[in-house]
Amino acid sequence: MCVLAFAWMAHPRWHLVLAGNRDELHARPAAPMARWAERPDIIAGRDLEAGGTWLGVSEQGRLAVVTNLRGHGMPVRDRASRGALVADVLAGDSTDAGTLDLARFNPFNLIVADATQARFLTNRPAPTRTALAPGIYGLSNGELDEPWPKTLQLKAALLDWLMQTRDDPHALLESLRSETLPGFGRAPDAPSDVPQEPRLSPVFIRNPVYGTRCSTVVAIDRAGKGLIVERRFDAAGAAVGENEVTFAWRL
Repeated sequence: MCVLAFAWMAHPRWHLVLAGNRDELHARPAAPMARWAERPDIIAGRDLEAGGTWLGVSEQGRLAVVTNLRGHGMPVRDRASRGALVADVLAGDSTDAGTLDLARFNPFNLIVADATQARFLTNRPAPTRTALAPGIYGLSNGELDEPWPKTLQLKAALLDWLMQTRDDPHALLESLRSETLPGFGRAPDAPSDVPQEPRLSPVFIRNPVYGTRCSTVVAIDRAGKGLIVERRFDAAGAAVGENEVTFAWRL
């Protein structure tokens, strides 16, 4: 994922809500979000190049999402896949990633959540694990809640949705389509490590080489009833498919 907004225990109806876009090279192969054949309790897309996934949920009561961290150069090939972090959490191999050696991965940000807690983990400038208090958070390819314009814009859209007590999480997909840069926020200090991405990019990136590949919304209410929706896009920015899966957590 490259931009997301995350509401953790911030609303009387919703246990958590997440809305985010995955930006990636269009040539990189990926499988759509679905239940995994070998682990039907896991619902996620799949990176078919390095393995793992960028975002998913498990009916065992886990959520995980990862973003790359800008300003540290291109990934070192012999390091462990960042997508494996998400897959390991969803599989229950490390529910809060607390036992993982974070330094052996390329630079990343990771949010993990379950029925009782949410945590933010990163490995730059040093491995750090932080418990998240109830609230609304924004994350892109910088620090948690770093005020990039697109991150602030998406956080505001999620707050607006929550304040209007809307019942339909699908409405958040429209916020993830914004190609307009807001007139507030702070530009990233470091340029993107991806040459095709400008220093300052909108929530939705339309580019024939590197752009928004999919938009995902996860919503879990206080009774544990959950929904995950993924909408996929081609290199021209046109929607080409949408998957939706319901699930349940024991809260």
